Amino acid sequence: MSVGDSLPPPPPPALDGMPFELKDESDFDQLISDGFVSICGFGSLLSGSLAKLSGFRRVFAHAAPIFFQLGIAKPGTKEISRLSLEPCEGESLLVTTFQIMRSEVTLETHNGLFHTSPVVLCACYRDEEYFLHRCKGSKEIFYQRFGRYGIHKIWLDDILPCRVYLRHCVLAAENLHEIAYNDLMDHTFLGDRKTTIREYLATKGSGIMEEEPPQHLKYLYGG
Repeated sequence: MSVGDSLPPPPPPALDGMPFELKDESDFDQLISDGFVSICGFGSLLSGSLAKLSGFRRVFAHAAPIFFQLGIAKPGTKEISRLSLEPCEGESLLVTTFQIMRSEVTLETHNGLFHTSPVVLCACYRDEEYFLHRCKGSKEIFYQRFGRYGIHKIWLDDILPCRVYLRHCVLAAENLHEIAYNDLMDHTFLGDRKTTIREYLATKGSGIMEEEPPQHLKYLYGG
């Protein structure tokens, strides 16, 4: 890494405070500062200022329709997962914080954690809650979002990372700093909550980092 010989940065600030769920898009309005909302990046969005997040861990346990839409999901090998965060006592990880304009915000499953200003992060949900709150109890809405791709349960413990997406997350961390890279490798887990990404890439995931994304996705997932 180009930063391999540089001095490590000072300890990042901690993200503290009680988390609360943002249920409606209007809930973002209480987080606005000068027209901007602070976002927490922990995977593909690892860019910005480093911060330490305690009480959470990264997990590849979220079946993601976007990878089917982009043509990079591999359902035959269950390589269909993207990252989310879930509460985990005793765990901590490095994340980044950056700002986007309020007009760019669209609501999915987010929790807010207070920093010097409130910070928004994507956290895990439960299937029952997602169906009730995000799909309004509608089987048709769930089918349009997930079912048509053969996804009948969103959060699973036996799926694997989408290969193109995992490579992109690793490169994002590597390009940020060696400390961020090592943190992602050792504090990111498969759905079994035991296997780290470092262990996975050294065994069953070997070769992923050498694979180039499809031509039409090189800008989006080029690292």
